[in-house]
Amino acid sequence: MTQTEATRDRVEQALRAQRIETASWAFGNSGTRFKVFAQEGVPRDPYEKIADAATVHRFTGVAPSVALHIPWDRVDDYADLARHAKEQGVALGAINANVFQDDDYRLGSVTNPDPAVRRKAIDHLLECVDVMDATGSRDLKLWFSDGINYPGQDDLRARQDRLAEALRETYDRLGGDQRMLLEYKLFEPAFYATDVPDWGTAYAHCLQLGPRAQVVIDTGHHAPGTNIEFIVAVLLRAGKLGGFDFNSRFYADDDLMVGAADPFQLFRIMHEIVLADALRPEAGVAFMLDQCHNIEPKIPAVIRSVMNVQEATAKALLVDRAALRAAQDAGDVLAANAVLMDAYHTDVRPVLAELRADAGLDPDPMSAYARSGYFEKIRAERVGGQQAGWDA
Repeated sequence: MTQTEATRDRVEQALRAQRIETASWAFGNSGTRFKVFAQEGVPRDPYEKIADAATVHRFTGVAPSVALHIPWDRVDDYADLARHAKEQGVALGAINANVFQDDDYRLGSVTNPDPAVRRKAIDHLLECVDVMDATGSRDLKLWFSDGINYPGQDDLRARQDRLAEALRETYDRLGGDQRMLLEYKLFEPAFYATDVPDWGTAYAHCLQLGPRAQVVIDTGHHAPGTNIEFIVAVLLRAGKLGGFDFNSRFYADDDLMVGAADPFQLFRIMHEIVLADALRPEAGVAFMLDQCHNIEPKIPAVIRSVMNVQEATAKALLVDRAALRAAQDAGDVLAANAVLMDAYHTDVRPVLAELRADAGLDPDPMSAYARSGYFEKIRAERVGGQQAGWDA
């Protein structure tokens, strides 16, 4: 086998093993704080959301799980929902808690100065672990909108103590191989001080909790110019990178399609993943899409997003690591950069098309979906009822 053949074989094996999780809420109606735009054929319940997620997997072959959001995806029988997902050809993935939409959380949830509100929020987190038990989910994903808007509004250190107490109680409730993934966000809706504003704060809390608490990186939750791949590298080195929420941003937390704003950044992130051999499912890094498709059709947007991650991954796998190391060791700045740029500029779409064909899939998932008639079917069937969306 030649070196070129060996490289191609390694790349293809890695791409075949890649898994990307979709999010149930991506298939519902969403928008900005000004307007939520309704679309035809939008799911009316979690069962229909799962059907749409399964459709994405059917055309891409690499999206076999769908994350749930509680209470948006609350049902009477979660075991039945898991059975439905299995029948559709997918599994239920991360369970996302919601402690940011009730009026009681105006001053925070788990960091609220009112003990009764904190108790309510923690009980919801524990409820989400119950959902994990019923669905077989491995990951509990936590994001808190908690924070303050004005100096002096509350005690900054006391809020960190309250957060630590809530995380500890929830962490201790986890069982088996379940994990806690703690997300951070620079700002919004808290403007003066957010209680979990950056990866360092999330890392510090996870370090105190133990090995089953890890950090999740939302690619839209950073200040302009932040070197996200540096954060990826540091957390990988520490064994504390639990997963990603992939999306794109131009200004703030825009939740646009991954790779839309800066595809080179996505490539750089995936390069760090490949260098650390963390692409394998056994490495424990969850790759999930967290996007809101406000004006574009939902299912094609998710399919395109999955393909964008695949393309960035394929390019990262093509980096000539031996040449890169040699250039780095020699201090050859331009040569080292050229190795990365050569991989980034490679057209990997033919390779991915061949892989899909080898797996019995259409080489062009977007065109295949358009021809499938699935949208026409759900547009005709999903009439009446309450469409899923924000607050649903």
